[in-house]
Amino acid sequence: MGHQSDYLSIGSGVAGLYFAIQAARSGATVTIVTKKAAVESNTRYAQGGIATVFGGDDSIEAHIRDTLDAGSGLCDAAVVETAIREGPRRVEDLLELGARFSREEDGRLSLGREGGHSYHRVVHADDWTGRELVRTLLEAAKAEERVRFHEDHQALDLIVDSDGHCRGAWVQQGMQCDGTQGEITAFEAPVTMLATGGAGGIFASTTNPSVATGDGIAMAYRAGATLANLEFVQFHPTALAHPEGSTFLISEALRGYGAVLVNHEGDAFVERQVRGGSLATRDIVARAIVAEMKSSGRECVFLDATGKDPEETRRRFPNIHRTCLGLGIDMTVEPIPVAPAAHYLCGGVRTDMDGCTDVAGLYAAGEVAHTGLHGANRLASNSLLEGLVFGARAAAHAGGTQESSRTGCPLPGPPPSVVPVDSELAQRVTESIGRVMLDEVGIVRTDESLARACSALEEMEQELAETDPAPVELNNKLTVARLVAQSARARRESRGVHYNADHPERDDENWQHDNLIRASR
Repeated sequence: MGHQSDYLSIGSGVAGLYFAIQAARSGATVTIVTKKAAVESNTRYAQGGIATVFGGDDSIEAHIRDTLDAGSGLCDAAVVETAIREGPRRVEDLLELGARFSREEDGRLSLGREGGHSYHRVVHADDWTGRELVRTLLEAAKAEERVRFHEDHQALDLIVDSDGHCRGAWVQQGMQCDGTQGEITAFEAPVTMLATGGAGGIFASTTNPSVATGDGIAMAYRAGATLANLEFVQFHPTALAHPEGSTFLISEALRGYGAVLVNHEGDAFVERQVRGGSLATRDIVARAIVAEMKSSGRECVFLDATGKDPEETRRRFPNIHRTCLGLGIDMTVEPIPVAPAAHYLCGGVRTDMDGCTDVAGLYAAGEVAHTGLHGANRLASNSLLEGLVFGARAAAHAGGTQESSRTGCPLPGPPPSVVPVDSELAQRVTESIGRVMLDEVGIVRTDESLARACSALEEMEQELAETDPAPVELNNKLTVARLVAQSARARRESRGVHYNADHPERDDENWQHDNLIRASR
């Protein structure tokens, strides 16, 4: 038997939860589907915070300028202005919901500074903002009688009727106690929100949790939605370079606090080589680190905060300090080994300013979406801002279209694919995808490396097509990896986080536009 509600939200990060809260406030019923526990999302692992303007010497215009500069000519200026102007109200709403953000001794919000920002403007909760944000939003969503959660439910595919209207999704419950697969069920709704997050899991080295496998992008692609700018994969410059903590992010706020990037000899090479030093934008800092690692033959560099007051460091960064200490690294007396890792997808499912895709009834918000805010390179801490602003805008817009979007067309049949148990093939292909993407479609790319990647990924798809049943999550990873590689191969210039050594210059004459992909039907 199927499930019906006014809205279906796939994903429980900042965009999905805030969308659900706003929709329920307007009187709609909302079903939230998550493939793991509701707390598990990219949002939970965000350390830095929410970039927004709260007075002082800062201004809306300065935040807009910083965002446009980071985006390397590909931001949508109207979207940027909308997000930044609406940001303070969204943060105020979080405070009303009970968010416990860090404050100064006089009670004002404590504002951090990160790479690419001209001013201190990052609202945060120590160095675990994402965890506090998830706590706040989950409590608020679960307090709404109109919101229902279905955890451990994998969305397999969107349901699109013969009129081209999205009617919900086919969803499969997780493995049962007896080891059998759960039932595939139609979760019907006239409005479906994709809030599935990013796709860091397609890279062998990533700051993302294991749930970030590009499911929403792959489902939207199969449903006929337009995708944009998938080549722009942002690598965070400072992931912890330790075998037991390789996915742990060392927040950019630590550099805003005064930590400096150094090599094995203690030379502050980024300060010496790069305008803006350790607080330049992420694309520039990541490439500088990669060049240093290649030159030295080393597998990491270091982030040195030892020049700061130890007590203040421990107070401001308790999560980072505790995690490093657990691995035998005391950041107050020794530098932290770091290296870049895949972090954030700046492209995604193309939407307008209200979260609408070009598939009727289908919305997208958060990292899965391409709103035009980030352009070719995301400004630090603009991601949580984006999820809040456009999650709210989508809920407001959907409220005016819900009744008119109902259709009498019958539903198509469920997909034949199911989620199988782990297999040797799935493990091998997963590792192959990650290695190909990191080696060939990483921070520095070439025409030859991208051609090799496309060929290898196409071969993997052919191999997987012969598998019955095909692993759904693995299929999604492979689809998105191939689309990222193809998009990167198509853009024959360097801009933002897309750097092709064979085309090292930015080419505004030919490439100052979005790179769009849509499945042929």
